[in-house]
Amino acid sequence: MARVSARRRLLAVIVLGLVPWTIVTGAVLTFVFPFGLANTTPLHLTPLTDYLRFAGGFAALPGFLRAWPTSVLLYLGALVSAVGGVLGREDRRVTGGLLVLAGVSHLGLAVGFLRTGRLAIPLGPVLALALAWWCYWPALRRTVP
Repeated sequence: MARVSARRRLLAVIVLGLVPWTIVTGAVLTFVFPFGLANTTPLHLTPLTDYLRFAGGFAALPGFLRAWPTSVLLYLGALVSAVGGVLGREDRRVTGGLLVLAGVSHLGLAVGFLRTGRLAIPLGPVLALALAWWCYWPALRRTVP
Protein backbone atom coordinates (compact mmCIF):
# COMPACT_ATOMS: atom_id res chain seq x y z
CA MET A 1 0.00 0.00 0.00
CA ALA A 2 1.47 3.35 -1.01
CA ARG A 3 2.14 5.99 1.61
CA VAL A 4 -0.41 8.80 1.41
CA SER A 5 0.71 12.37 2.09
CA ALA A 6 -0.75 14.35 5.01
CA ARG A 7 -2.52 16.75 2.64
CA ARG A 8 -4.20 13.92 0.75
CA ARG A 9 -5.23 12.24 3.99
CA LEU A 10 -6.76 15.53 5.15
CA LEU A 11 -8.57 15.94 1.84
CA ALA A 12 -9.97 12.41 2.11
CA VAL A 13 -11.21 13.07 5.66
CA ILE A 14 -12.84 16.33 4.52
CA VAL A 15 -14.58 14.58 1.61
CA LEU A 16 -15.87 11.95 4.04
CA GLY A 17 -17.70 14.74 5.86
CA LEU A 18 -19.46 15.83 2.66
CA VAL A 19 -21.03 12.51 1.62
CA PRO A 20 -24.23 11.09 3.11
CA TRP A 21 -23.37 8.66 5.89
CA THR A 22 -26.70 6.87 5.86
CA ILE A 23 -29.42 6.83 3.23
CA VAL A 24 -32.80 5.96 4.72
CA THR A 25 -35.61 4.88 2.42
CA GLY A 26 -39.30 4.94 3.14
CA ALA A 27 -42.11 7.34 2.32
CA VAL A 28 -39.44 10.06 2.27
CA LEU A 29 -35.87 9.55 1.13
CA THR A 30 -33.55 10.88 3.85
CA PHE A 31 -29.82 11.49 3.61
CA VAL A 32 -28.00 11.62 6.95
CA PHE A 33 -24.90 13.79 6.64
CA PRO A 34 -22.53 14.62 9.48
CA PHE A 35 -23.84 18.19 9.40
CA GLY A 36 -27.57 17.46 9.07
CA LEU A 37 -30.49 15.61 7.53
CA ALA A 38 -31.62 16.19 3.96
CA ASN A 39 -35.14 15.08 3.06
CA THR A 40 -36.39 14.84 -0.50
CA THR A 41 -40.12 15.40 0.10
CA PRO A 42 -40.14 18.34 0.51
CA LEU A 43 -36.53 19.18 -0.24
CA HIS A 44 -35.24 20.35 3.12
CA LEU A 45 -32.02 20.40 5.17
CA THR A 46 -32.14 20.24 8.97
CA PRO A 47 -28.77 20.96 10.59
CA LEU A 48 -27.71 18.52 13.31
CA THR A 49 -27.74 21.30 15.91
CA ASP A 50 -31.38 22.16 15.08
CA TYR A 51 -32.34 18.49 15.11
CA LEU A 52 -30.86 18.05 18.58
CA ARG A 53 -32.49 21.24 19.85
CA PHE A 54 -35.96 20.31 18.58
CA ALA A 55 -35.61 16.70 19.78
CA GLY A 56 -34.90 17.90 23.31
CA GLY A 57 -31.17 17.22 23.31
CA PHE A 58 -28.93 14.21 23.07
CA ALA A 59 -30.41 12.45 26.11
CA ALA A 60 -33.94 12.64 24.67
CA LEU A 61 -33.00 10.73 21.51
CA PRO A 62 -33.72 7.01 21.18
CA GLY A 63 -30.57 4.92 21.59
CA PHE A 64 -29.99 4.23 17.91
CA LEU A 65 -30.33 7.94 17.01
CA ARG A 66 -27.60 8.82 19.51
CA ALA A 67 -25.18 7.06 17.18
CA TRP A 68 -25.42 9.99 14.77
CA PRO A 69 -24.05 12.82 16.97
CA THR A 70 -21.62 10.41 18.62
CA SER A 71 -20.13 9.41 15.28
CA VAL A 72 -19.97 13.07 14.23
CA LEU A 73 -17.95 13.96 17.35
CA LEU A 74 -15.55 11.10 16.63
CA TYR A 75 -15.28 12.23 13.00
CA LEU A 76 -14.52 15.81 14.10
CA GLY A 77 -11.74 14.45 16.29
CA ALA A 78 -10.32 12.63 13.29
CA LEU A 79 -10.61 15.80 11.21
CA VAL A 80 -8.72 17.85 13.81
CA SER A 81 -6.07 15.13 13.99
CA ALA A 82 -5.74 15.10 10.19
CA VAL A 83 -5.31 18.89 10.20
CA GLY A 84 -2.51 18.29 12.68
CA GLY A 85 -0.93 16.03 10.06
CA VAL A 86 -0.56 18.92 7.66
CA LEU A 87 1.05 20.87 10.50
CA GLY A 88 3.39 17.97 11.30
CA ARG A 89 1.63 17.04 14.56
CA GLU A 90 -0.56 14.07 13.64
CA ASP A 91 -0.48 10.71 15.37
CA ARG A 92 -1.92 8.61 12.56
CA ARG A 93 -2.98 5.94 15.05
CA VAL A 94 -5.32 8.48 16.65
CA THR A 95 -6.77 9.66 13.34
CA GLY A 96 -7.26 6.12 12.06
CA GLY A 97 -8.70 4.93 15.35
CA LEU A 98 -11.18 7.79 15.48
CA LEU A 99 -12.28 7.04 11.91
CA VAL A 100 -12.82 3.37 12.83
CA LEU A 101 -14.81 4.36 15.92
CA ALA A 102 -16.87 6.89 13.94
CA GLY A 103 -17.69 4.28 11.30
CA VAL A 104 -18.56 1.55 13.79
CA SER A 105 -20.65 3.85 15.99
CA HIS A 106 -22.61 5.18 13.01
CA LEU A 107 -23.50 1.62 12.00
CA GLY A 108 -25.80 1.67 15.04
CA LEU A 109 -27.96 4.24 13.27
CA ALA A 110 -28.42 2.06 10.20
CA VAL A 111 -29.15 -1.01 12.34
CA GLY A 112 -31.69 0.98 14.35
CA PHE A 113 -33.52 2.08 11.21
CA LEU A 114 -33.51 -1.51 9.94
CA ARG A 115 -35.22 -2.57 13.19
CA THR A 116 -37.97 -0.03 12.53
CA GLY A 117 -38.59 -1.60 9.13
CA ARG A 118 -36.86 1.02 7.01
CA LEU A 119 -33.99 0.27 4.67
CA ALA A 120 -30.87 2.15 5.72
CA ILE A 121 -27.75 2.10 3.56
CA PRO A 122 -24.65 2.85 5.72
CA LEU A 123 -22.46 4.56 3.13
CA GLY A 124 -20.44 6.70 5.56
CA PRO A 125 -19.39 3.88 7.88
CA VAL A 126 -18.16 1.85 4.92
CA LEU A 127 -16.21 4.84 3.60
CA ALA A 128 -14.81 5.70 7.05
CA LEU A 129 -13.57 2.15 7.55
CA ALA A 130 -12.14 2.05 4.02
CA LEU A 131 -10.37 5.37 4.61
CA ALA A 132 -8.95 4.13 7.91
CA TRP A 133 -7.68 1.01 6.17
CA TRP A 134 -6.28 2.75 3.10
CA CYS A 135 -4.56 5.71 4.76
CA TYR A 136 -4.01 4.68 8.36
CA TRP A 137 -3.73 0.88 8.49
CA PRO A 138 0.10 0.74 8.68
CA ALA A 139 0.04 2.95 11.79
CA LEU A 140 -2.94 1.09 13.29
CA ARG A 141 -1.40 -2.31 12.61
CA ARG A 142 1.60 -1.42 14.76
CA THR A 143 -0.70 -0.78 17.77
CA VAL A 144 -2.92 -3.85 17.41
CA PRO A 145 -1.23 -7.12 18.42
